[in-house]
Amino acid sequence: MSTNTDWLTQPDALLRLGTAEPLIPHHVVRWDRGARTEREDLVAEEAPVTIVYNDVPHVVMMATPTNLIDFTLGFSITEGLIRSPADMLALACVPHERGMEMQATVAEACMEVINGRTRRLSGRTGCGVCGSDSVDAVLRPVSEVPEGRAVSGHVIHHALDGLVAQQALNRSAGAVHAAGWASFDGEVALVREDVGRHNALDKLIGAVLTRGIDPQSGFVVVTSRASFEMVHKTAMLGASLLVTVSGATALAVRMAHQANLTLCGFTRKESHTVYTHPWRVTA
Repeated sequence: MSTNTDWLTQPDALLRLGTAEPLIPHHVVRWDRGARTEREDLVAEEAPVTIVYNDVPHVVMMATPTNLIDFTLGFSITEGLIRSPADMLALACVPHERGMEMQATVAEACMEVINGRTRRLSGRTGCGVCGSDSVDAVLRPVSEVPEGRAVSGHVIHHALDGLVAQQALNRSAGAVHAAGWASFDGEVALVREDVGRHNALDKLIGAVLTRGIDPQSGFVVVTSRASFEMVHKTAMLGASLLVTVSGATALAVRMAHQANLTLCGFTRKESHTVYTHPWRVTA
Protein backbone atom coordinates (compact mmCIF):
# COMPACT_ATOMS: atom_id res chain seq x y z
CA MET A 1 0.00 0.00 0.00
CA SER A 2 1.14 3.51 -0.75
CA THR A 3 2.55 5.51 2.13
CA ASN A 4 1.97 8.93 0.55
CA THR A 5 -1.03 10.69 -0.95
CA ASP A 6 -1.03 8.84 -4.27
CA TRP A 7 -4.48 7.57 -3.32
CA LEU A 8 -5.81 11.09 -3.92
CA THR A 9 -5.31 10.74 -7.66
CA GLN A 10 -5.87 6.99 -8.09
CA PRO A 11 -7.75 6.63 -11.42
CA ASP A 12 -11.29 5.40 -11.16
CA ALA A 13 -10.47 2.72 -13.73
CA LEU A 14 -8.65 0.86 -10.96
CA LEU A 15 -11.95 0.61 -9.11
CA ARG A 16 -13.54 -1.42 -11.90
CA LEU A 17 -11.25 -4.42 -11.75
CA GLY A 18 -12.58 -7.88 -11.04
CA THR A 19 -16.26 -8.67 -11.39
CA ALA A 20 -17.67 -5.46 -9.92
CA GLU A 21 -18.90 -3.29 -12.77
CA PRO A 22 -21.41 -0.48 -12.14
CA LEU A 23 -23.83 -1.58 -14.89
CA ILE A 24 -24.69 -5.19 -15.71
CA PRO A 25 -26.53 -6.34 -18.88
CA HIS A 26 -29.60 -8.44 -18.23
CA HIS A 27 -32.17 -10.03 -20.53
CA VAL A 28 -35.66 -8.68 -19.76
CA VAL A 29 -39.21 -8.99 -21.04
CA ARG A 30 -40.90 -5.62 -21.38
CA TRP A 31 -44.59 -4.88 -21.75
CA ASP A 32 -45.62 -1.49 -23.14
CA ARG A 33 -49.30 -0.75 -23.83
CA GLY A 34 -49.97 -4.44 -24.30
CA ALA A 35 -47.01 -5.05 -26.61
CA ARG A 36 -44.38 -7.60 -25.52
CA THR A 37 -40.70 -7.28 -26.40
CA GLU A 38 -37.52 -8.99 -25.26
CA ARG A 39 -34.25 -7.10 -25.03
CA GLU A 40 -31.01 -6.55 -23.15
CA ASP A 41 -31.24 -3.89 -20.45
CA LEU A 42 -28.59 -2.49 -18.13
CA VAL A 43 -29.18 -2.77 -14.40
CA ALA A 44 -27.27 -0.96 -11.65
CA GLU A 45 -24.92 -3.13 -9.62
CA GLU A 46 -24.83 -3.36 -5.83
CA ALA A 47 -21.52 -4.67 -4.55
CA PRO A 48 -20.22 -5.30 -1.02
CA VAL A 49 -17.59 -2.70 -0.14
CA THR A 50 -15.57 -3.53 2.98
CA ILE A 51 -13.83 -0.59 4.65
CA VAL A 52 -10.76 -1.56 6.66
CA TYR A 53 -8.86 0.87 8.88
CA ASN A 54 -5.28 -0.02 9.81
CA ASP A 55 -5.99 -3.69 9.01
CA VAL A 56 -9.14 -3.74 11.17
CA PRO A 57 -12.42 -4.35 9.24
CA HIS A 58 -15.00 -1.72 10.18
CA VAL A 59 -18.08 -2.07 8.00
CA VAL A 60 -19.42 -3.66 4.84
CA MET A 61 -21.54 -1.28 2.78
CA MET A 62 -23.58 -2.13 -0.31
CA ALA A 63 -22.68 0.43 -2.97
CA THR A 64 -22.25 1.07 -6.67
CA PRO A 65 -18.62 0.11 -7.39
CA THR A 66 -17.43 3.47 -8.73
CA ASN A 67 -15.55 6.36 -7.11
CA LEU A 68 -14.79 4.23 -4.08
CA ILE A 69 -11.76 6.33 -3.15
CA ASP A 70 -14.07 9.35 -2.85
CA PHE A 71 -16.62 7.22 -1.01
CA THR A 72 -14.21 5.96 1.62
CA LEU A 73 -12.85 9.41 2.36
CA GLY A 74 -16.30 10.98 2.48
CA PHE A 75 -17.67 8.20 4.69
CA SER A 76 -14.71 8.48 7.05
CA ILE A 77 -15.21 12.24 7.40
CA THR A 78 -18.99 12.29 7.75
CA GLU A 79 -18.96 9.42 10.23
CA GLY A 80 -16.48 11.39 12.35
CA LEU A 81 -13.90 8.60 12.13
CA ILE A 82 -11.15 10.92 10.91
CA ARG A 83 -10.82 14.65 11.52
CA SER A 84 -9.66 15.78 8.08
CA PRO A 85 -8.25 14.33 4.84
CA ALA A 86 -4.80 14.69 6.39
CA ASP A 87 -5.66 11.81 8.73
CA MET A 88 -6.03 9.51 5.72
CA LEU A 89 -2.41 8.52 5.22
CA ALA A 90 -2.99 5.97 2.46
CA LEU A 91 -5.92 4.38 0.70
CA ALA A 92 -6.06 1.49 -1.73
CA CYS A 93 -8.82 -0.46 -3.44
CA VAL A 94 -8.40 -4.24 -3.59
CA PRO A 95 -10.95 -6.02 -5.80
CA HIS A 96 -12.19 -9.44 -4.76
CA GLU A 97 -14.37 -11.93 -6.58
CA ARG A 98 -17.49 -10.84 -4.70
CA GLY A 99 -16.78 -7.19 -3.95
CA MET A 100 -14.20 -4.58 -3.06
CA GLU A 101 -12.03 -3.97 -0.02
CA MET A 102 -10.96 -0.42 0.76
CA GLN A 103 -7.74 -0.59 2.75
CA ALA A 104 -7.25 2.67 4.64
CA THR A 105 -4.24 3.66 6.70
CA VAL A 106 -5.23 6.43 9.09
CA ALA A 107 -3.46 8.41 11.79
CA GLU A 108 -3.11 6.33 14.92
CA ALA A 109 -4.91 9.04 16.92
CA CYS A 110 -8.10 8.18 14.99
CA MET A 111 -8.13 4.51 15.92
CA GLU A 112 -9.56 5.09 19.39
CA VAL A 113 -12.64 6.66 17.82
CA ILE A 114 -12.85 4.00 15.11
CA ASN A 115 -12.54 1.14 17.60
CA GLY A 116 -15.21 2.73 19.76
CA ARG A 117 -17.60 2.96 16.82
CA THR A 118 -17.49 -0.62 15.60
CA ARG A 119 -20.22 -1.50 13.15
CA ARG A 120 -21.92 -4.68 14.33
CA LEU A 121 -23.95 -5.22 11.17
CA SER A 122 -23.41 -4.88 7.50
CA GLY A 123 -24.70 -1.65 6.01
CA ARG A 124 -27.64 -1.96 3.68
CA THR A 125 -27.66 0.04 0.45
CA GLY A 126 -26.67 3.55 1.45
CA CYS A 127 -27.70 2.93 5.05
CA GLY A 128 -25.47 5.19 7.08
CA VAL A 129 -26.89 4.14 10.45
CA CYS A 130 -27.12 0.36 10.01
CA GLY A 131 -24.92 -1.33 12.54
CA SER A 132 -24.11 1.72 14.64
CA ASP A 133 -23.79 0.43 18.16
CA SER A 134 -25.55 3.25 20.06
CA VAL A 135 -28.05 6.05 19.61
CA ASP A 136 -25.34 8.57 20.50
CA ALA A 137 -23.24 7.31 17.59
CA VAL A 138 -26.15 7.92 15.23
CA LEU A 139 -27.31 11.30 16.53
CA ARG A 140 -23.91 12.91 16.76
CA PRO A 141 -23.96 16.70 17.17
CA VAL A 142 -22.57 18.88 14.41
CA SER A 143 -21.05 22.33 14.56
CA GLU A 144 -22.92 25.23 13.01
CA VAL A 145 -22.02 25.87 9.39
CA PRO A 146 -20.74 29.32 8.39
CA GLU A 147 -23.18 31.98 7.21
CA GLY A 148 -22.38 31.49 3.54
CA ARG A 149 -24.36 33.49 1.03
CA ALA A 150 -27.82 33.69 -0.52
CA VAL A 151 -28.80 32.24 -3.90
CA SER A 152 -31.86 32.73 -6.05
CA GLY A 153 -34.49 30.14 -6.80
CA HIS A 154 -33.40 30.26 -10.43
CA VAL A 155 -29.88 29.20 -9.44
CA ILE A 156 -31.23 26.29 -7.39
CA HIS A 157 -33.33 24.94 -10.25
CA HIS A 158 -30.51 25.46 -12.73
CA ALA A 159 -28.29 23.34 -10.48
CA LEU A 160 -30.88 20.59 -10.23
CA ASP A 161 -31.29 20.51 -14.01
CA GLY A 162 -27.51 20.30 -14.34
CA LEU A 163 -27.34 17.43 -11.87
CA VAL A 164 -29.99 15.42 -13.68
CA ALA A 165 -28.26 16.03 -17.04
CA GLN A 166 -25.03 14.54 -15.68
CA GLN A 167 -26.54 11.33 -14.26
CA ALA A 168 -24.89 8.94 -16.69
CA LEU A 169 -25.53 5.75 -14.70
CA ASN A 170 -29.14 6.59 -13.95
CA ARG A 171 -29.77 7.49 -17.57
CA SER A 172 -28.51 4.06 -18.61
CA ALA A 173 -30.10 1.90 -15.94
CA GLY A 174 -32.27 3.90 -13.53
CA ALA A 175 -32.37 3.11 -9.79
CA VAL A 176 -29.37 5.36 -9.09
CA HIS A 177 -29.25 8.48 -6.91
CA ALA A 178 -26.91 11.40 -7.50
CA ALA A 179 -25.30 14.14 -5.44
CA GLY A 180 -23.81 17.23 -7.04
CA TRP A 181 -21.65 20.18 -6.10
CA ALA A 182 -22.90 23.46 -7.56
CA SER A 183 -21.29 26.87 -7.61
CA PHE A 184 -23.32 29.91 -6.62
CA ASP A 185 -24.17 30.54 -10.27
CA GLY A 186 -25.85 27.12 -10.42
CA GLU A 187 -23.20 25.35 -12.50
CA VAL A 188 -22.65 21.76 -11.36
CA ALA A 189 -18.95 21.01 -11.18
CA LEU A 190 -18.99 17.53 -9.61
CA VAL A 191 -21.48 14.66 -9.69
CA ARG A 192 -21.31 11.32 -7.95
CA GLU A 193 -23.84 8.49 -8.37
CA ASP A 194 -24.77 5.46 -6.30
CA VAL A 195 -27.69 3.15 -5.67
CA GLY A 196 -27.71 4.57 -2.14
CA ARG A 197 -28.39 8.27 -1.59
CA HIS A 198 -26.10 8.41 1.44
CA ASN A 199 -23.34 6.76 -0.55
CA ALA A 200 -23.72 9.25 -3.39
CA LEU A 201 -23.35 12.12 -0.93
CA ASP A 202 -20.33 10.54 0.76
CA LYS A 203 -18.72 10.12 -2.67
CA LEU A 204 -19.40 13.76 -3.47
CA ILE A 205 -17.99 14.96 -0.15
CA GLY A 206 -14.86 12.90 -0.72
CA ALA A 207 -14.48 14.41 -4.19
CA VAL A 208 -14.93 17.95 -2.87
CA LEU A 209 -12.31 17.40 -0.18
CA THR A 210 -9.70 15.72 -2.38
CA ARG A 211 -9.92 18.61 -4.83
CA GLY A 212 -9.44 21.21 -2.11
CA ILE A 213 -12.75 22.93 -2.90
CA ASP A 214 -13.91 25.46 -0.31
CA PRO A 215 -17.22 24.14 1.13
CA GLN A 216 -18.42 27.74 1.32
CA SER A 217 -17.94 28.27 -2.41
CA GLY A 218 -21.13 26.44 -3.40
CA PHE A 219 -23.88 24.10 -2.28
CA VAL A 220 -25.04 20.48 -2.37
CA VAL A 221 -27.92 19.22 -4.52
CA VAL A 222 -29.24 15.65 -4.37
CA THR A 223 -31.85 13.54 -6.14
CA SER A 224 -33.48 12.18 -3.00
CA ARG A 225 -35.41 13.09 0.10
CA ALA A 226 -33.76 14.93 2.97
CA SER A 227 -33.15 12.48 5.79
CA PHE A 228 -31.36 13.63 8.93
CA GLU A 229 -28.21 11.88 7.72
CA MET A 230 -28.15 13.82 4.48
CA VAL A 231 -28.32 16.99 6.55
CA HIS A 232 -25.68 15.73 8.96
CA LYS A 233 -23.26 14.84 6.17
CA THR A 234 -23.71 18.21 4.46
CA ALA A 235 -23.12 20.00 7.75
CA MET A 236 -20.01 17.90 8.40
CA LEU A 237 -18.68 19.10 5.05
CA GLY A 238 -19.34 22.70 6.09
CA ALA A 239 -21.68 23.66 3.24
CA SER A 240 -24.51 26.00 4.18
CA LEU A 241 -27.21 24.89 1.69
CA LEU A 242 -28.66 21.48 0.86
CA VAL A 243 -31.15 21.17 -2.00
CA THR A 244 -33.20 17.98 -2.38
CA VAL A 245 -35.73 16.77 -4.92
CA SER A 246 -38.12 15.30 -2.34
CA GLY A 247 -39.29 16.31 1.11
CA ALA A 248 -37.61 16.32 4.48
CA THR A 249 -38.15 14.42 7.70
CA ALA A 250 -38.88 16.27 10.92
CA LEU A 251 -35.56 15.19 12.40
CA ALA A 252 -33.75 16.49 9.30
CA VAL A 253 -35.46 19.86 9.72
CA ARG A 254 -34.54 20.07 13.40
CA MET A 255 -30.93 19.14 12.68
CA ALA A 256 -30.68 21.65 9.82
CA HIS A 257 -32.04 24.39 12.06
CA GLN A 258 -29.52 23.58 14.80
CA ALA A 259 -26.66 23.43 12.30
CA ASN A 260 -27.54 26.84 10.77
CA LEU A 261 -27.97 25.02 7.45
CA THR A 262 -30.57 26.01 4.87
CA LEU A 263 -32.61 22.98 3.82
CA CYS A 264 -34.55 23.22 0.57
CA GLY A 265 -36.85 20.38 -0.52
CA PHE A 266 -39.49 19.48 -3.12
CA THR A 267 -37.31 21.25 -5.69
CA ARG A 268 -39.08 20.58 -8.96
CA LYS A 269 -41.09 22.29 -11.69
CA GLU A 270 -40.00 25.80 -10.74
CA SER A 271 -41.10 25.40 -7.12
CA HIS A 272 -39.25 24.63 -3.89
CA THR A 273 -39.87 24.52 -0.15
CA VAL A 274 -37.41 26.12 2.24
CA TYR A 275 -37.56 24.48 5.67
CA THR A 276 -34.84 26.32 7.59
CA HIS A 277 -32.90 29.58 7.47
CA PRO A 278 -34.84 30.90 4.46
CA TRP A 279 -32.75 34.06 4.15
CA ARG A 280 -30.28 32.11 1.99
CA VAL A 281 -32.86 31.55 -0.77
CA THR A 282 -34.18 34.62 -2.56
CA ALA A 283 -36.87 35.01 -5.22
